[in-house]
Amino acid sequence: MPIATPEVYAEMLDRAKQDGFAYPAINVTSSQTLNAALRGFAEAESDGIIQVSTGGAEYLSGAPVKDMVVGSVALAEFARVVAERYPVNIALHTDHCPKDKLDGFMRPLVKISQDRVARGEEPLFQSHMWDGSAVPLEENLEIAAELIEECAKARVIMEMEIGVVGGEEDGVANEINEKLYTTTGDALATVEAVGLGEKGRYILAATFGNVHGVYKPGAVKLRPEVLKELQDAVGAKYNKTKPFDLVFHGGSGSTLEEIREALSYGVVKMNIDTDTQYAFTRPVAAHMFANYDGVLKVDGEVGNKKKYDPRSWGKAAEEAMATRIVTACENLLSAGKKLK
Repeated sequence: MPIATPEVYAEMLDRAKQDGFAYPAINVTSSQTLNAALRGFAEAESDGIIQVSTGGAEYLSGAPVKDMVVGSVALAEFARVVAERYPVNIALHTDHCPKDKLDGFMRPLVKISQDRVARGEEPLFQSHMWDGSAVPLEENLEIAAELIEECAKARVIMEMEIGVVGGEEDGVANEINEKLYTTTGDALATVEAVGLGEKGRYILAATFGNVHGVYKPGAVKLRPEVLKELQDAVGAKYNKTKPFDLVFHGGSGSTLEEIREALSYGVVKMNIDTDTQYAFTRPVAAHMFANYDGVLKVDGEVGNKKKYDPRSWGKAAEEAMATRIVTACENLLSAGKKLK
């Protein structure tokens, strides 16, 4: 199937909300991790979201280039070609964009999509994330109000964050403190600033103790009931049931019980990065240790070309990452639920 159109993406999110499941949103940094994500979604018979962060986009452009827009465009164009060979719908998304990178990442990509739409084409990406968690809420919402208007012109969905995800991702670090829990006041202020869809569709990363990085189950103190409190408070004021389409960030180390509870409160997207990074790298490390005398020219020998050919270990990495994505789809209940 081709990359999801705006209409198909909207249907994907609506169906997830209605049926109580969420899509894994898989961060990729290369054509091979993209292929692994496509393979995982296809094997799980799940539609899905593939996303790129600022650092991932920069990496994709090549070390000498280091251009986030170039890397993003390259990924999107490559994905458009290869995704057609897989029987699932895939939406393309850009991950966390802080204030200081708006002009070098999100804004130019939205402009590219606006130009494409003006020519009668589909937008380049289906959604973009504005991460205003590092600035005061008032400023966060002022910028969000401006960005959602531009996203609507491009026929793309905006993701925004209120509250703070702890830990570190792509060089952005946040303390683990009370700011990890979004308040009902934050949620109500959000609706006042960007509406409930009438100004443009958005998905909301509200925080309930989320932390980026590597943690064992139980180490992160999640409070999924915070999401219910937000939905109930806004729903009561605007007479809507579960008014927000929610996003779950920093999910590594979460228990299955916590994940499923979050789904019941309207989570439709869960970011997966740390776990798939490890899944991709682990078989590569095993290959290198098991075949060190083949991948290295030890004591002046010639090594073994079949062992240092990147395809020999790349295939194993791709398969392992795809398997982890299947598990994610099962955990989030999207497996077997692709749109027909």
